[in-house]
Amino acid sequence: MPLASVIILTWNGRRFLDDCLGSLAGQTCRDFETILVDNGSSDGSAAYVREMYPWVRLVGLPENVGFAEGNNRGLELARGAYIVTLNNDTKADSRFLEELLQPALHNPDIGMVAAKMLNFFDPGRIDSVGAKAAVNGMGYNIGAGERDRGQFDAPAGVFGPCAGAALYRRTMLDEVGFFDPDFFAYYEDLDLAWRGRLAGWRSVSAPRAVVLHVHSATSGKMSPFTLYQVQRNKWFTLVKNWPLALLLYRLPLILLFDLAAFLLAFLRGRTGAAMRARLDVLRNLPRLLARRRIVQANRRLTTTEVARLLVPADKALSTFARKTEER
Repeated sequence: MPLASVIILTWNGRRFLDDCLGSLAGQTCRDFETILVDNGSSDGSAAYVREMYPWVRLVGLPENVGFAEGNNRGLELARGAYIVTLNNDTKADSRFLEELLQPALHNPDIGMVAAKMLNFFDPGRIDSVGAKAAVNGMGYNIGAGERDRGQFDAPAGVFGPCAGAALYRRTMLDEVGFFDPDFFAYYEDLDLAWRGRLAGWRSVSAPRAVVLHVHSATSGKMSPFTLYQVQRNKWFTLVKNWPLALLLYRLPLILLFDLAAFLLAFLRGRTGAAMRARLDVLRNLPRLLARRRIVQANRRLTTTEVARLLVPADKALSTFARKTEER
């Protein structure tokens, strides 16, 4: 059995595959398998991989089932003790897997490891070195948009990894599950991080596990689809995972930021997507509450311990302001 299974999801991303798969072929760590899930592409990605990369285990899906469920389909075939999720628009450093595995191999209580993701076109700029959960209910990528001056070079505890380049211990996934398919895309990694942390697993960064990432975390405006997914899935995460006392305590701040997000959507002509996101939360409430019962039954942290994992309000406010300006 391989030590690690690398799952790559692609949807009409043939143009990225040479960089992505080529960089995996040159890894210093050789004890891994690569599983590529083609999410209903129409650009010939599956045929290209079958011809050019026969060592890749290919999963061809007839339609796009989303980032969350697409990775779940890959997990069904994965044999590794460690599961690595990797975006198709990345190019990994030759020591990426070796460095990403090290923290988990030496610390059995570590369930998640975050890689260092740098901008493909501007490698001196950071996309992510992990994810943070904030007291306003939002999640964001640590270091997104910052110049890389070595400020994140020391391994550190993080709330969770960005699934664009992340490692998950199989034992943890057996306990808390993998991605929730209802999320489709966005916040599925934060939701998984919540479930892992609530169950008592640690999460750390591995800053020497470097990948270049084509799509910067701070580029471009949100499309209606992205806005809908983000604003809906934020509430999915809150309802499923937050301890009730903490949720009630932080609810005024959460609602304030949610109102601000809705107003921004209105100003940008995205009112329909923002409204649909919130209505879908209400429609899915029975399902969310059922899953919440499972998550909370598996919780090992006290409410006080969970509260300490969240970013303080001042950092949440400054982050929100900065990202509002960037979009």
